[in-house]
Amino acid sequence: MAAVVWERLRGQLIVSCQALADEPLYGATIMAAMARAAAQGGAGGIRANGPADIAAIRQAVDLPIIGLYKENLAGYPVYITPTLAHARCVAEAGADIIAVDATARPHPEGGDGAGFVALLKRELGMPVLADISTFDEGIAAARAGADAISTTLSGYTPYSRQAESWDAELVRVLAEAAGAPVIAEGRIWEPAEAAHALALGAFAVVVGSAITRPQLITARFARAVRAARQEQRA
Repeated sequence: MAAVVWERLRGQLIVSCQALADEPLYGATIMAAMARAAAQGGAGGIRANGPADIAAIRQAVDLPIIGLYKENLAGYPVYITPTLAHARCVAEAGADIIAVDATARPHPEGGDGAGFVALLKRELGMPVLADISTFDEGIAAARAGADAISTTLSGYTPYSRQAESWDAELVRVLAEAAGAPVIAEGRIWEPAEAAHALALGAFAVVVGSAITRPQLITARFARAVRAARQEQRA
């Protein structure tokens, strides 16, 4: 079954349907509707946060779901599916793949992200997507047994590449060396960037904010309009 899920995701656009509690579109019903819209538009998979959203999306679309569970734990910077208990909740909600923080930062379950990947593979036996921020983290996660690696956290750890644009170079070098499928994710705003990621060797591409966070999409347009207005007044 796992092999079938991965094959369905090969070369596909995966849409991240997530909204936190302080965002206008927060709520499982809204995220399920967003997932239906993504499927209607041609998405090949969905990335979703939290058991309620995952379960609602599972009922709404027949697409592979990459599930995660964001929670801040005191004393740890890791918040994407930080414990085995969180991972179990993701699996029970109906996710096909569990996404976890696989960075080198201290982990609530002891050790680092690569060690947590190995723990999940032993305890749950489910496909694991390792969210990483650097080349070394990607290699370590692959060696620990991650079924795929995602560049999700590049720019979101203090020691990783800090830029407004997506990390094309990380996608390229990991695709060449990791020995596991590499999913491009993080700050991909344009269709051409998603296409470029596949050309660099990405197995699939995840896009979230550029599709599913209308407040951020609106802000980009608003900035452009303000700049144009200022130029006209100059």
